[in-house]
Amino acid sequence: MDLLSGIESRSSAAKLGEPGPTREHLEQILRAGVRAPDHGRLRPWRFIIIEGSARQKLGDAMADVLRAKLPESNEAQLASERSKALRAPTVVVVAARITKGKIPEIEQVLAAGAAAQNMLLAAHALGYGAMWKTGGVAYDAKAKAVLGLAPEDHIVALLYLGTTVAPGVSSTASTDGLVSWL
Repeated sequence: MDLLSGIESRSSAAKLGEPGPTREHLEQILRAGVRAPDHGRLRPWRFIIIEGSARQKLGDAMADVLRAKLPESNEAQLASERSKALRAPTVVVVAARITKGKIPEIEQVLAAGAAAQNMLLAAHALGYGAMWKTGGVAYDAKAKAVLGLAPEDHIVALLYLGTTVAPGVSSTASTDGLVSWL
């Protein structure tokens, strides 16, 4: 698949299942991430791979965030929140670790976002489905600590990777109304 065909045919899957990426494919996906544009060559991105039973730990963190936000949450709501970590066999948390100095923070966060996009395209090229999600866990200091991140780190994506069970809605891409020419 050539690059433009990959970009034009990629969409987020509605539902993912087994199998997830092989170790070799996951390494290719991660290598695509580190090729993202990076002003200052700071390499601000951090990738946390969550597979197997480790996804339960992420699910518990998600439920804890919901409970803190909505203390009246019942067990069914908490269980639903926990199950989000099981959307796919592989979850890659993409975060930005900020280096104070000359390069603005926003550029470092955007570099991590570009890394996430490269990873989505690589997964698609390798035949995997993917979803890019965040949610409350991306903004919670305690949840970040569970993932080994500092409170000031920015979680820019939870990339869910697996085999497409239900494809996403594909639409004809249009730039109508989105582009201005000066």
